[in-house]
Amino acid sequence: MTVTAPESAPAAELPPSSGTRLVDRVFKMRELAILVVFLVMIAVTQAGNSEFLSEQGIKDLLLNATILVLVATGQSLVVITRNVDLSVGSTLGISAFAAGTYLHGGGNPVVAIVLAVLLGVGCGLLNGLLVSLGQVPALVVTLGTLYIIRGVDSIWVGSRQITAADLPGGFVDFGSGGVSAVPWLALIALAVLVATAYYLKHFGSGRESYALGSNPEAARLAGIPVRKRILTAYTFCGALAGLAGALYLARFGNVDSGTGNGYELTVVSAVVVGGVVFTGGSGSVYGAALGALLLTSINSVLPALGVSSVWVLAINGVLLLLAIAVDRIVALRVATALKKSTAKRPAGDGARRPAPEKGSSRNA
Repeated sequence: MTVTAPESAPAAELPPSSGTRLVDRVFKMRELAILVVFLVMIAVTQAGNSEFLSEQGIKDLLLNATILVLVATGQSLVVITRNVDLSVGSTLGISAFAAGTYLHGGGNPVVAIVLAVLLGVGCGLLNGLLVSLGQVPALVVTLGTLYIIRGVDSIWVGSRQITAADLPGGFVDFGSGGVSAVPWLALIALAVLVATAYYLKHFGSGRESYALGSNPEAARLAGIPVRKRILTAYTFCGALAGLAGALYLARFGNVDSGTGNGYELTVVSAVVVGGVVFTGGSGSVYGAALGALLLTSINSVLPALGVSSVWVLAINGVLLLLAIAVDRIVALRVATALKKSTAKRPAGDGARRPAPEKGSSRNA
């Protein structure tokens, strides 16, 4: 006679972390809310000004957002790793002037764009090395490089100015041209945005950036190359700031020592308003792009409605404070949800698996 011991009870399957689900839901809702606000704002403006959504009006709307979308995409990668780059405005300015100086001497436009990107890479690499290897707080490092790059730019530029008359006609035409109401510059920004989003979602190094931002110490213990990921994020951010500088030159055809001054604050506002949490680990580049589109559209909407443009900065500040408040509320909700999830979690395997009955054996 054979007596078999009772089969082990199956281990209880834990549901996905309620904290994780809450974060995902909130930030998807945040992006959707920004899109709804943007569409409502455009609809109201069109109702008050029938020429607002003309072909040229749509093109201007997209052109105004292009530069900010590019820089915000790069900034998002840095913020996701729980860092920040305050030098993007200075990098944009010096890259734009470098490209303009090269073109003024009769250079090739493609080479000028590559030159601007490489200069941006150098600035981003400097920030990344100081933050990742030097272990210096990102806020301190990038605030310092902001002034260093701006100082070098001011000394180099001096009182000089690059204007559209100094640039090749084809380059300037490219900056304002496009397919119907869609500018070439907007298509470039869209391609960069989609490629970056794909990288963050489908590549291991992209997902590791989120893990790093969520918990740097746990990421380090898990074997994630923390310094390499931070260095990559800063280098990519610098490259996009350099590209934005070249496209800024094509868009406006005018660069001087003040180009990009104060731009870093607008970029940070766009990223945070777009749902990228300033403490790292959450958010998407699509949200940052929507935040950039919303902030730049306000600049166009207010004058179209006859409202003074002095309200733009105030509205940007209110949106930034609201975004930070939402992030804080979400953080508190997540912490509470995780505590409840931990309290309800079954005991270890020993508690879930009953011991065989006394006297039972496989052979009797």
